[in-house]
Amino acid sequence: MLASAVVQGGAPITPLKTLEFSGYQWEIREAPSDPGGSRNFYDPANAWTDQSGLLHLRIAKQGARWISSEIRLSRSLGYGSYRFVVGDVSHLEPATVFAMFTWDDVGPQREVDIEISRWGEAADQNAQYVVQPYVVPANTVRFTAPPGTLTYWINWQPGKVAFRTVRGSSSSMESNVVAQHVFTSGTPSPGNERTHMNLYVYNNKSSPLRQGAEVIVEKFEFLP
Repeated sequence: MLASAVVQGGAPITPLKTLEFSGYQWEIREAPSDPGGSRNFYDPANAWTDQSGLLHLRIAKQGARWISSEIRLSRSLGYGSYRFVVGDVSHLEPATVFAMFTWDDVGPQREVDIEISRWGEAADQNAQYVVQPYVVPANTVRFTAPPGTLTYWINWQPGKVAFRTVRGSSSSMESNVVAQHVFTSGTPSPGNERTHMNLYVYNNKSSPLRQGAEVIVEKFEFLP
């Protein structure tokens, strides 16, 4: 599917490829970007839904280059509860990053993140909650995402962002809690932010990506 727009008085914007997942329309990234300070390239073929409606994001090699994947919602949702049910991520290599986050292209960034990565360091914990900017030490909380399906929440309300991770695909936030944290300082207010999910390569020369990667997202849910 393609989504297109027209700039007033100008030519049509290049159409974006889209996919449907969990009842929402998502735009698929094609343009290069520099997430985590690492140059990444994208192919829409690396993001798709299967016959069961599950979302697949993949890093695959094309020639000598690793190609990443990213999707974003076609509209902003604002304050509310964002729920992601994600298959096992414990197998991801240290140089791989899987992120669920908000981002405003217009600015300010309005970025809050759940990031699954060891950032190239094999001995590190593999997950974190972040309210940007991450350079403020109090804005990042690290934890370990264990094997198996996990459910992640971002509960974004005026003056606070509460994160929680639980085991399984439960709709309850109260059982089998893996990690949780509430940020009350420096939290953003809504604007033109969109919800994104991406799977990309973090450039770490001591621990380069070797096998590629794939993440399966079972469900996305938003409750205002």
